[in-house]
Amino acid sequence: MDRREQRDLSVRNKRGGLGLDKRGVLDNPMRKVIFAINITADGCVDHTKQLADDETHEYFTNLVRQAGLQVFGRKTYQLMVPYWPEVAKNPSNRRVEIEFARAFDSIQKIVFSRTLDRVEDKNTRIVRANLRDEILKLKREPGKDILVGGVDVPSQLIEQGLVDEFWFVVGPIVAGEGRRLLEGVSLRERLQLKLVDSKFFKSGCVALHYLKQ
Repeated sequence: MDRREQRDLSVRNKRGGLGLDKRGVLDNPMRKVIFAINITADGCVDHTKQLADDETHEYFTNLVRQAGLQVFGRKTYQLMVPYWPEVAKNPSNRRVEIEFARAFDSIQKIVFSRTLDRVEDKNTRIVRANLRDEILKLKREPGKDILVGGVDVPSQLIEQGLVDEFWFVVGPIVAGEGRRLLEGVSLRERLQLKLVDSKFFKSGCVALHYLKQ
């Protein structure tokens, strides 16, 4: 491959196309798996214990808009649907809630479940295949990144080393009870993360964006 071809491919890479590895060979990077969640200061991930202010809604709305696919387990899916699609239809709701609801409603979704018979919205499909195998297949497909929500499915993916980025919104709350992040998860080795961004909200919440090293 000559210098002109390398330069052209470098430009394509900056625009989101194919890139080159160190040997000048075409490199097709996989989609990233991103785990995003609200969490209290003492590590509780129970959704009823979180602080949902306007800035938090805006933060997660932007994150959903940047993704190409959302992945859930059955429990989280049934918490989100039909709740958020209904919010999107009601103009009397708060603007930030409606914007999140519309972003959520429009994105393609996958639910991993062996018991769910049907889904409530047109953008969702049920997958009963092996979680690891399916996620690896999805990572190889073209498209924007994969956003995983809830606790059970992300915990399994973290345990298997398949999560690439972690986005935590830490609330100024000590719950003192409820399920903790990665409760019952056994990691093969300690995860080393790199903090790449942080944001402080007026409510006292702190958004932390980490990459897996």
